[in-house]
Amino acid sequence: MPVPVPRQRDIPATESGPGSQSALNLLVIEDDPAGGLTVPEILDADGHRIRLRSARNLTEAARLLTPDVHCVLLDLALPHGSAGPADGADPLGALRQVLRIAPRHAVLVLTSEGDAERAAEAVRVGAQDFLFRDELDGRLLNRAIRYAVERKRADIAQYKLAESKLHAQENARLERGLLPHPLLEGSDLRFAARYRPGRSRALLGGDFYDTVRTPDGTVHAMIGDVCGHGPDEAALGVELRIAWRALTLAGLCGDDLLATLQEVLEVERPCEEIFATLCTVDIAPDGRRAGLCLAGHPAPLISRPGRPARLLPYENSGPALGLLPRARWPRRQVELGGTWSLMLYTDGLIEGRIGPGRERLGQDGMVEMINRHLDDGLSGEGLLEASVTEARRLNGGELTDDVAVVLLSRAEG
Repeated sequence: MPVPVPRQRDIPATESGPGSQSALNLLVIEDDPAGGLTVPEILDADGHRIRLRSARNLTEAARLLTPDVHCVLLDLALPHGSAGPADGADPLGALRQVLRIAPRHAVLVLTSEGDAERAAEAVRVGAQDFLFRDELDGRLLNRAIRYAVERKRADIAQYKLAESKLHAQENARLERGLLPHPLLEGSDLRFAARYRPGRSRALLGGDFYDTVRTPDGTVHAMIGDVCGHGPDEAALGVELRIAWRALTLAGLCGDDLLATLQEVLEVERPCEEIFATLCTVDIAPDGRRAGLCLAGHPAPLISRPGRPARLLPYENSGPALGLLPRARWPRRQVELGGTWSLMLYTDGLIEGRIGPGRERLGQDGMVEMINRHLDDGLSGEGLLEASVTEARRLNGGELTDDVAVVLLSRAEG
């Protein structure tokens, strides 16, 4: 019969460490527990008596295996299961069952000196150490228990570290797949971006961006923000970005593009309260002019040599996507000049607090911050990294909202 798996607390004694309790607890599993441990008293390094629990079979052991048990001592001569000899098809069957029901506990095995080969195999299967029954005494058992507990803790820590590294690698691969790869081949524009989700341990938030160059030489850039911070909003942001890229490459622009994106949002959003802000820019092939559409989104920031950075003026923006049916989004022509940098951003960058009060960084504070970094000679990736880092510092910690920033730059001549 299968041995029932006991319900355990989140942190067993092995993980919390032997020094966290006044005494070590040992669960002994053998047919005649008194026969194997004949020493009158077993003391740990602090002089506390090691507490013994005895189980005559695996079913009884499963009931006694509570989280405060530090170590399990299994007699390899124990019958495998509730009946039958242990020297059947699998001589380590009892050990395998113990390891299954006690995956986070240290395990020692007890055997005869003439069975050294099976004892070594038990360690290869998963036991922390083995002891010979004829040589067992209190001092040896105490040392073996402490060694097994510490080794199990090290094994668990190593496993968690490896698991964490694997998770980070998988996250990085997934994030690279979800975040866009700008399509700017043939363009003289430089591209930089920074992305930081607001949710702890999240891969992506509701912010999204993209940049593509169409066959006529026009460079199209976009940044957007789905309201909310959950996985549904993040998924919707990815859908809107992919839809924007497909529609842009198909030749749509301005109001026609945003109207179609609103239809996509209305179909894909999980509830009618969800909306998205958007900023789109289409830069002419000569790089000196751009068309700008805003759907409830903050205006981009432009910087030119010898002049302070400023927000692009835009008083006639349209509503966020998903708020008003049959809305319109007028496109405004903007003169960029020969050498310039254009920064698109989401409101996560400007809504962080300044110090412990309620004051926000805001657009004016952001422009001031960018100008300081420009005066220090920063540009491209360095400018974006410094800006996001300073916004976090001013906020007194991690920003609660998602942050996306895109920087397009052109140098004439």
